[in-house]
Amino acid sequence: MPAEVHPEQVAQGVHRLATGRGITGSNVYFVQSAGSWSLIDTAWPHSGHEIRAAAERLFGSGTRPASILLTHVHPDHSGSALELARMWEVAVHVHPDEMPLVGGGYRPEYSNPLDRWLIVPCMRVLPARRVEHAISESGLTGVAQPLDPAGPVPGLPDWDCIPTPGHTPGHVAFFREADRVLVTGDAVLTVNLNSAWALLRRKPEVSGPPYISTWSWPAAKASVATLAELAPQVLAPGHGTPMADAATAPALRDLAERLKPRAGRREAGRAGEPRRSQGFSRPVDYARRAAGGRSRSPSSARRSA
Repeated sequence: MPAEVHPEQVAQGVHRLATGRGITGSNVYFVQSAGSWSLIDTAWPHSGHEIRAAAERLFGSGTRPASILLTHVHPDHSGSALELARMWEVAVHVHPDEMPLVGGGYRPEYSNPLDRWLIVPCMRVLPARRVEHAISESGLTGVAQPLDPAGPVPGLPDWDCIPTPGHTPGHVAFFREADRVLVTGDAVLTVNLNSAWALLRRKPEVSGPPYISTWSWPAAKASVATLAELAPQVLAPGHGTPMADAATAPALRDLAERLKPRAGRREAGRAGEPRRSQGFSRPVDYARRAAGGRSRSPSSARRSA
């Protein structure tokens, strides 16, 4: 077992494994409940053996989770889901609105700036076989199942699923009301990925999701407000260090307040929003770009270039 695999406890029955480094770092959570445990998020591709080693360090050799839960389908959170689902023979659960993304490929109606500026141009120039192989290795078709956001969380009956769309269409957070522990995915972070200065300072701060990979910023802001109303005592984000002190809930409320539209201004991402608003570099009209969009395969995306 790798000696460097040391998951840390962030709350009763909740452990975090920090994978990767710097801006490529991503958090994975092992959550105990009802005599078993579940995994929330799976980090980047090829992290499966590291995650399994951490699970066996916590729960013993040969352990298997009751479920794998994804906050959203982005490669830094779902990258090893297929590997782990096959390894443990368990299903992967996502919000129904996230199901269109589990097959991989490019869907313009769900795209974000990173997709449009980098991912799709790369797909157009890479060999078709290489692109198709990458999709087949990371796609979750056949192992992903839709969860009922209003029903019991699979494997975690004492937790609630909190829909937090914006970063992706079907993004969710998970909340344990008994002690107000909140696993946020990328809906709320404790590192500001939208500011080079904040990254250089390395000072933890409650922040919204990264603009570059966010599908709808207006929806993301509304989701921050939704989470702030929960007044969490423990904030366990997808990126950054968990927070568990008296300042956690006030910091999240302050972020929600700062993200509210100001009088006389429209929502971010709409015409008329000033540049550099809330730390972002430029506005994007997501609704206009998504209107009438159809799913494209990598090959059709290249043909349209």
